[in-house]
Amino acid sequence: MAGEKQVVMKNGRNATTGTCTVCGTKMFKIGGGGGGVKAKAKAKAKPKKAAKKAKKAKGKKKK
Repeated sequence: MAGEKQVVMKNGRNATTGTCTVCGTKMFKIGGGGGGVKAKAKAKAKPKKAAKKAKKAKGKKKK
Protein backbone atom coordinates (compact mmCIF):
# COMPACT_ATOMS: atom_id res chain seq x y z
CA MET A 1 0.00 0.00 0.00
CA ALA A 2 1.39 3.41 -0.95
CA GLY A 3 0.41 6.76 0.57
CA GLU A 4 -0.81 5.14 3.78
CA LYS A 5 -2.90 7.34 6.05
CA GLN A 6 -4.28 6.44 9.48
CA VAL A 7 -7.95 7.43 9.90
CA VAL A 8 -10.62 7.02 12.57
CA MET A 9 -14.07 5.97 11.38
CA LYS A 10 -17.32 7.50 12.68
CA ASN A 11 -17.75 4.62 15.14
CA GLY A 12 -14.30 5.27 16.65
CA ARG A 13 -12.48 2.29 15.12
CA ASN A 14 -9.06 2.75 13.52
CA ALA A 15 -8.44 2.17 9.81
CA THR A 16 -5.75 2.67 7.15
CA THR A 17 -6.38 4.07 3.71
CA GLY A 18 -4.06 4.31 0.70
CA THR A 19 -3.50 3.08 -2.86
CA CYS A 20 -2.37 -0.28 -4.23
CA THR A 21 1.23 -0.20 -5.50
CA VAL A 22 0.43 -2.68 -8.29
CA CYS A 23 -2.81 -1.42 -9.85
CA GLY A 24 -3.43 2.00 -8.22
CA THR A 25 -6.82 1.07 -6.73
CA LYS A 26 -7.90 2.77 -3.50
CA MET A 27 -7.56 0.50 -0.46
CA PHE A 28 -9.23 0.67 2.97
CA LYS A 29 -8.26 -1.67 5.80
CA ILE A 30 -10.10 -1.70 9.12
CA GLY A 31 -8.08 -2.28 12.30
CA GLY A 32 -4.61 -1.49 13.56
CA GLY A 33 -3.23 2.01 13.70
CA GLY A 34 -2.52 4.36 16.55
CA GLY A 35 -5.97 5.88 17.03
CA GLY A 36 -6.90 9.51 17.12
CA VAL A 37 -8.73 12.29 18.90
CA LYS A 38 -12.19 11.00 17.94
CA ALA A 39 -11.48 7.60 19.48
CA LYS A 40 -10.49 9.21 22.79
CA ALA A 41 -13.52 11.52 22.75
CA LYS A 42 -15.84 8.60 22.05
CA ALA A 43 -14.36 6.65 24.99
CA LYS A 44 -15.11 9.59 27.30
CA ALA A 45 -18.72 9.73 26.05
CA LYS A 46 -19.53 6.20 27.24
CA PRO A 47 -19.64 6.98 31.00
CA LYS A 48 -22.33 9.60 30.31
CA LYS A 49 -24.61 6.84 29.03
CA ALA A 50 -24.00 4.86 32.21
CA ALA A 51 -24.91 7.93 34.26
CA LYS A 52 -28.21 8.28 32.36
CA LYS A 53 -29.04 4.62 33.02
CA ALA A 54 -28.33 5.10 36.73
CA LYS A 55 -30.55 8.18 36.78
CA LYS A 56 -33.40 6.24 35.15
CA ALA A 57 -32.97 3.42 37.67
CA LYS A 58 -33.28 5.90 40.57
CA GLY A 59 -36.50 7.27 39.07
CA LYS A 60 -38.02 3.78 38.89
CA LYS A 61 -37.25 3.05 42.55
CA LYS A 62 -39.35 6.02 43.71
CA LYS A 63 -42.61 4.44 42.46
